[in-house]
Amino acid sequence: MANAPRLAKWSSVVAAALFVAAPHVALAAQPLDSDRPAAAIVDSDIRQEEALSRTEAGKVITAIDRTRDNIGAVRKTTKLDTVDIVFLTDAARSEGGPPPVIENKVKQHKDDVAELRQEIEANALLFNAIDSRRVLAEDVLAVEFDNPGRIVIYAAAKPPK
Repeated sequence: MANAPRLAKWSSVVAAALFVAAPHVALAAQPLDSDRPAAAIVDSDIRQEEALSRTEAGKVITAIDRTRDNIGAVRKTTKLDTVDIVFLTDAARSEGGPPPVIENKVKQHKDDVAELRQEIEANALLFNAIDSRRVLAEDVLAVEFDNPGRIVIYAAAKPPK
């Protein structure tokens, strides 16, 4: 018991040192001063394109129909070579939302789409990819894994300016 005061003294010193060093450790873990912090986080090529929902409707509807299968794939995804975000600009909320054919399909699969959005938010790689392009999870309509290492995310949103 004679060592108890000495242990208490040293544990306070160690705790203080960790408290002082913690901010510097966090900065080393994530290079926030970089122009592309999200790319450093996801270590994937994040690409974006703009499209009209009427030209992509078939692909989006097919992807929505596959949402149940894609939820498991999203949950297991830890590395991707490419993340393609397709902005369906005419389907953004500011434009009145998705056209009826896509909106009806989303409503038909509303529970699966809601679960997909939750899984995207829980997946650090995918969340940071969409966040880097200012896409909210609630704007994601569907995802498609069209080959290993690549995902296409369809979003009813406009790209950041």
